[in-house]
Amino acid sequence: MIKLSKLLAIFFVVLGLASAPAAAETSFKITLPASAKGPVTGRLIVVASRNATPEPRRSLGMQGPPGFAIDVEGWKPGSSAVIDGRADSYPVDLASLPAGDYHVQALLIKYTFAKRADGHNIWVPISARRVFSTEMGGNLFSKPVKVRIDPAASQPIALALTETVPPNEERVDTPWLKHVRIKSKILSDFWGVPMYIGASALLPRGFAEHPNARYPVAYTLGHGDAPFSFSTDPADNSPAAQAGARDANVKTGYEFAQEWQSDNFPRFVAITLEVPSPYFVEAYGINSANNGPYGDALMKELLPYLEREFRLIQKPYGRIVEGASTGGWEALALQLHYPDYFGGAWIFNPDPIDFTRYQLVDIYKDPNMFDLRLNDWFVKEIPFRRSREGQPLYGMRDLARLESLLGSKGRSFYQLGIWQAVHGPVGPDGYPVPLFDPKTGVIDKKVAAYMRDNGYDLSAHVRKNWPTIGPKLSGKLNFFAGEQDDFFLNLAVYKFEEMIREVGGAGYPIRFEYGRPKKGHNWHHKDWAGVVREMADHVRRNAPAGEDVSSWNY
Repeated sequence: MIKLSKLLAIFFVVLGLASAPAAAETSFKITLPASAKGPVTGRLIVVASRNATPEPRRSLGMQGPPGFAIDVEGWKPGSSAVIDGRADSYPVDLASLPAGDYHVQALLIKYTFAKRADGHNIWVPISARRVFSTEMGGNLFSKPVKVRIDPAASQPIALALTETVPPNEERVDTPWLKHVRIKSKILSDFWGVPMYIGASALLPRGFAEHPNARYPVAYTLGHGDAPFSFSTDPADNSPAAQAGARDANVKTGYEFAQEWQSDNFPRFVAITLEVPSPYFVEAYGINSANNGPYGDALMKELLPYLEREFRLIQKPYGRIVEGASTGGWEALALQLHYPDYFGGAWIFNPDPIDFTRYQLVDIYKDPNMFDLRLNDWFVKEIPFRRSREGQPLYGMRDLARLESLLGSKGRSFYQLGIWQAVHGPVGPDGYPVPLFDPKTGVIDKKVAAYMRDNGYDLSAHVRKNWPTIGPKLSGKLNFFAGEQDDFFLNLAVYKFEEMIREVGGAGYPIRFEYGRPKKGHNWHHKDWAGVVREMADHVRRNAPAGEDVSSWNY
């Protein structure tokens, strides 16, 4: 039997443990001022940077600095919210943040309530402009403060959301560049709130002087404003700008503008589409369950409006789509899903177009997005990004953690978030069903199958529909990829080429060019002026017999 003295000793030890003070931990207490319009629902983020500039809230990204975030729902003005060790975090959790001096700032990404036509009611960041959710007008933020962070301290660090991001600036028209924005009835009806889409149109020399001319168009897809980075500002031809352009094997926007305005340059209209989604700065151009009917909005509302407004040739041979990265996927998807509408596609380093190479992962066969199991003893991290020399830089696990910081329920407004919103099904809660568990990396094979079966694996889509779509694509597709693409996107292009050679035969008219050696994500086979000249030649060759192509060749 245990002696009484031992029982008493155990009792007092337990009592001592129960009465011991809780360990101190770093935390932040953020106040929503009483003057704020509320209540507010959104994503509350605190950023702790060792640098004063840029402001911490503007530094969020793969390279840090550390951030910590929670969702707030119905947050009432005058009250406070606490971010502590339970918050989502990147790249380290709050308990692991080293003691030291930091510049700290809070940011509230405000969400809009959407009562969608599919019966789901959700909260998402919505903007009429193509800006990242962290930069949307109306967001609230605190003034940066320099503080000493010490895990041994017990007092929360106080921050107040006293500042507001101003309305996002409107684009300014110039003699060469015109901007339009229209309210989309199709998207507004689906989302239950006003939704806007638009474009920036680069006009050719002599557009106003030739009112009877009708022009071919290059729809350029991507994140920028002016097509092909067109700029008449000499400051955009700085040595730094030239170095960046040469790395991509192109010229600066200023240099391109000199050619665009010259006597002998093809008279094209180039239009950058501005079609933001509640899940990203780009909607990826086609209909999807989570994004809504963006393909319908483009094809039935925006493109017909642009054709009327800018006197475009309203026949397939005169419509070209072009894009890189996100825009590369969009350009190919539009050409594939609307093969009778567009006459050609220039596709540069596209986002994954074959999901057996979703970057480095075969989502149909591989079990995990994060870990490559070589055998019972070796498990390696799957990278998301590499250097031009092949050195892994960031992993898929890192990307998933960053996106979990930026937004829950697929609302990160970042890469994985928009892929899953475009490619995947809607969950019971109305938000995108993730392709994989963001904590463990385990792939949901039902989601993978949905993505393939609904036409978002573009390679599988072509294979499945080849008898119908193959003849319509003949001679229209032009692919370009650096063989050392930073994000391994060249691998899916290789798979797409293999598929085409299998279903179409070795002589099927299609073009693939690969940049080597050490050509990365931004590589182009020639500069933008050369690309436009290629497009002009393509339009002339494919004009129907008897078609007058002289009006735009003045």
